[in-house]
Parts: sequence; C-alpha cells; structure tokens
Amino acid sequence: MTRLIIIAAAAENNALGKDNDLVWHLPDDFKRFKTITTGHKIIMGRKTLESFPKPLPNREHIAITREKDYQPKFPCTLVHSLAEAIDLVQDGETAFIIGGGEIYRQSMDRATDIELTRVHATFEADTFFPEIDEEAWELVNEEFHPKDDRHEYSFTYLTYKRK
Repeated sequence: MTRLIIIAAAAENNALGKDNDLVWHLPDDFKRFKTITTGHKIIMGRKTLESFPKPLPNREHIAITREKDYQPKFPCTLVHSLAEAIDLVQDGETAFIIGGGEIYRQSMDRATDIELTRVHATFEADTFFPEIDEEAWELVNEEFHPKDDRHEYSFTYLTYKRK
C-alpha cells in the first residue's frame, strides 16, 4: 500500500510560518523530520522548495508550481499539480507532503497519515495548517516534549491515521 503522509509543525493557532520561514526553532523536531523523511520522496510547493538553501540529503524532491518556465535553484522533479506529484509515488512507496499551507490543504483528502508537531504557543503568521477533521482522522499516538534549554516552546508529536 502506498502511504502519503503529511508532515508539519503548526502552532496552537495552526500557524506554520511567516515570510517563507518557520517562526520557531525546535532542534528535536528538525531531527525527527530528518529521521522520518530520509530515504523517501518529499512533495512540496514552490515556496517551500525556495526556503531551502540546498536540497535535503537522501530525499527525492518533488516540487509543485503553476509556473511553466520555473527554474529551481537545485535539481528536483517539477510538476504542475498535486495529482501529478502523487502519480510519481510508486505502489508500496511512502512519500511525505512537507508544505506549504496550500499544498497541505489540497492533500488533506488524499493523505493516509498526518505527523503533526503541535507547538504550544500562538504566532503571527501568513501561512496556516488546515483544520484536522476529527470525523476523518483518528489520533493514534501523542508524545509531549516540554520546553527546555534547547527548545523555547513545549510541543507534542501527534500521529493521525485516516479512519
């Protein structure tokens, strides 16, 4: 079975970021993201791709853009819709939807799982994570991480499976 997993970190008010950047720094969350996504395809919008200084190692980047003549700053696979991106995921593979807000919104009906880091604070943002429909998703795991000397905010890892 193919797994299409949304992976995101969002604040209590569903804030994802501002000016194409995260508004918090959580080293353990970055480490978890790397561990979970390494070796898999990662699907993202153009702006998310542009937020990376270089490609993320050991992951196949698939970027969605409406711009027909878009030239990425590093090699990746370009497509023009979420459906095209999903078509590149082979049967039995796992791929991750990594943002941004519009791509998350479009993928909520297509994803099999959600790996959400809920940051326990609210932030001003220009990009937001969509609401999770409790009728469609079941919370199957949660793991709280208190704030500490490396993490300015407490957060909880939440794993959802489609019902």
